[in-house]
Amino acid sequence: MAGHGQGPQAPTPQQARPFKPYLEQRWAETDGNETILDLYREITTRGFRGHYSTVRDWARRDLPRQEGFTPAPPPPSVRQVTGWLTRHPATLTEEERLHRKAVLDRCPELATAADLTSSFAEMLTTLSGTRLPGWIARASDANLPGISSFAVGLRADFDAVTAGLTTDWNSGPVEGAVNRIKMLKRQMFGRAGFGLLRKRVLLTS
Repeated sequence: MAGHGQGPQAPTPQQARPFKPYLEQRWAETDGNETILDLYREITTRGFRGHYSTVRDWARRDLPRQEGFTPAPPPPSVRQVTGWLTRHPATLTEEERLHRKAVLDRCPELATAADLTSSFAEMLTTLSGTRLPGWIARASDANLPGISSFAVGLRADFDAVTAGLTTDWNSGPVEGAVNRIKMLKRQMFGRAGFGLLRKRVLLTS
């Protein structure tokens, strides 16, 4: 396809090259009204294994565009979606909240997972362990990989988990002391005897 009068045309990326005739045909059939994201999804079902950005950059350079055409934004990454779902809603910007809602509206299973994650986090931060049985029942009924198996594990150690979600006591200080001792042990390994190691542990306590 001819360029846009801006010098020699850059080569089509190798991964997209076998799909170039199909992309050009689909673009012509829709009079340029097909979005780049739609084209990317179509060739993905036909075996394309490259990134969205490969198709986007090629389309921007080689496909004829109608006046005012704007390529569709790329789909969010797994990391972005995970952040929208696991962070406290109050910490999200307005744009992030809109993105989060759009993702959840498109995937009911993900909306259920987000609701279960948020409700468990609320139990953890408000020490409301009395709600744990209901949460376990909901998580088990959801039949979601990961969350449902997590619920099974909570049921197996129910009393300890309930205590952890209800009382102010936690093992943080003990874990901190253990980690500090392990760090000192690694620093001193092969360099000094037990006497000096003991003294360092006592002085840092």
